[in-house]
Amino acid sequence: QVQLVESGGGLVQAGGSLRLSCAASGRAFSRYEMGWFRQAPGKEREVVAQIRWSGSSTYVADSVKGRFTISRDNAKNTVYLQMNGLKPEDTAVYYCALDQTGRGYTIWGQGTQVTVSS
Repeated sequence: QVQLVESGGGLVQAGGSLRLSCAASGRAFSRYEMGWFRQAPGKEREVVAQIRWSGSSTYVADSVKGRFTISRDNAKNTVYLQMNGLKPEDTAVYYCALDQTGRGYTIWGQGTQVTVSS
C-alpha cells in the first residue's frame, strides 16, 4: 500500500511563494498520475494541478495557471507544487493524491494548510 506525506504549507502574505511537497512511500506500487487538490471552507474540492508519472503531460487549472507549477522527481517518488504570486483566494487545505490506474484517485494525503493574508 502507499502512503502520501505532504509538507510545505504555511502562512504567507499576498504575493508570496510556497513550495508544497508530497512524498510517496510503501511497498512497490503502481502509478499513473498524481495531483494536487484544494478545498476551502464551504466550498467543493477542486483540482489544482496534475502530472503523469511517466512522460511530460501536466494539467494546471485556469485559476492558478501562470502562477503554480507542478513537477515530479521519479527517483524520490515525490511531487511538488511551486506556488508563486499567491492570492488570498488561494487559501485552502491542499491535498495530494494518487491515481494508480488511470481510473480515479484513491490514495490521499493528510492535507496541508495554506493561508494567504492580504
